[in-house]
Amino acid sequence: MTIIIVIITVLVSLAALSNRQIMLKLIFNPYAVKKFNQWYRLVSCGLLHADFMHLAINMLVLYSFGNAVEQYYHFAFGNAAPYLFLLMYVSSVFAANVSTMYKQQNNPHYNSLGASGGVSAVLFASIIFNPWAKVYFFGFFPLPGIAMGVGYLAYSYYMTKRDSSDNINHEAHFYGAVYGMLFTIVFKPSLILYFFNALIHF
Repeated sequence: MTIIIVIITVLVSLAALSNRQIMLKLIFNPYAVKKFNQWYRLVSCGLLHADFMHLAINMLVLYSFGNAVEQYYHFAFGNAAPYLFLLMYVSSVFAANVSTMYKQQNNPHYNSLGASGGVSAVLFASIIFNPWAKVYFFGFFPLPGIAMGVGYLAYSYYMTKRDSSDNINHEAHFYGAVYGMLFTIVFKPSLILYFFNALIHF
């Protein structure tokens, strides 16, 4: 499922980067959502990226953690795992944009894009299962998953404080991360005890 999501996201992102009409049709514009009931934008924006670097980083993180989460989900949820993984990813993109929707619904000039809400959800779902798993940052530097997760949120917090016009909704990183953890725990509450036990016995 992770590979499919990555392929679709890359294809749509590249198409939108070369065709402004696709970008304008799919980008998250809260004003358009409210005025024209285009609620699909809260999810379709997850298929878009501001540039090649933004796309590469999000897809690298998604690929690195997505495959692991699919295995963890299979262990926890059995045959329902692929469907729950897909539901978690898609719904997290939507959920991560709800706060921004509320704040910017009357601002016709506000736009944002990126799969960061879904990527953050997958990243932190992985941390629930194995907080100390080694992740090779940029392929070379081994870091515990929980450390990379904290760093990811710190970067998101920093970017929300900058006067940035990159059309990336950095606030969605935080909400996506929280949603990914809650989604996983809601479907299997015993995982919260599993997480704390794994955290203590590193």
